[in-house]
Amino acid sequence: MTRRPSRPRRSGRPTGGQPGGKSAGRRDAGRRSAGRRSAGRLRIIGGDYRRRLLPVLDSPGLRPTPDRVRETLFNWLAAALPGARVLDLFAGTGALGLEALSRGANDATFVERDARVAGQLGENLATLGAVERGRVITADATAFLAGPPTPCSLVFLDPPFRQGLAEPCCAALEAGWLAEDAFIYLECEADLTPAVPATWRLHREVRAGDSHGRLYRRDSSPQDDAC
Repeated sequence: MTRRPSRPRRSGRPTGGQPGGKSAGRRDAGRRSAGRRSAGRLRIIGGDYRRRLLPVLDSPGLRPTPDRVRETLFNWLAAALPGARVLDLFAGTGALGLEALSRGANDATFVERDARVAGQLGENLATLGAVERGRVITADATAFLAGPPTPCSLVFLDPPFRQGLAEPCCAALEAGWLAEDAFIYLECEADLTPAVPATWRLHREVRAGDSHGRLYRRDSSPQDDAC
């Protein structure tokens, strides 16, 4: 997913979300009255669920990561996906985690603070017949990371822009959430170069509009510098 500061919806992230959550925390009465109305569709672009269309809620700024970015990212990850254990933080539509399940990941945990958005994600898992492989947790992502960890081989981390969440979440992942050679995809605002743990090596990167995606590979031999 792509998250933007407070601007008209352009790419795929809730704008102005409260800390630890992907969806915007402040909605006026008109937005609340939208209920569960669908605003569009998420298209799975590869794997077992290829070309499946799933509803996306009418929630401020909530749209899937552009197909081009997802296609590039999952080409990079092709060899790592079969059997992967995935953690999708600030999940939103779950576009990245669902794509990973479609392409052979063993299981995925989706963490999303907004209950309506999390509910739709759960329904989409059911539509795909993937409820046994996907788990949706309605929770603040930072609070979730403070809980008991389960090592994951692939993590998607896309916190709200301009809220200072990228670096704390990166650090929190090192408290047992990452397998020894895990991949971590971090997406943040283009003008931010976050400090990441010394065990992370920059593997690939992609820019799209005002966002910058970086794919890291965890290395068991830390160095003194951070990317």
